[in-house]
Amino acid sequence: MLNRLKRAEGQLRGIQKMVDEEHDCIDIVTQLSAVRSSINRLMGLAIAQKVKDCIDNPSSDPEEQERRIQEAIDLVVKK
Repeated sequence: MLNRLKRAEGQLRGIQKMVDEEHDCIDIVTQLSAVRSSINRLMGLAIAQKVKDCIDNPSSDPEEQERRIQEAIDLVVKK
């Protein structure tokens, strides 16, 4: 995930340079869309990790387990 974040950071820096150099807005929007897709994939990975943790390490307290599962569901809904 860290490598993906660093790649997105590099893309954003490139977009900043494009804006500074007054590139065509279509090119800038295309690059912004690519960054958004990358971030969405990262969010999916983070949510999947949360769900996996709930399954692999269930809480012995049913209420706590329900809370953890609801947190994961809320992350999906926010996405």
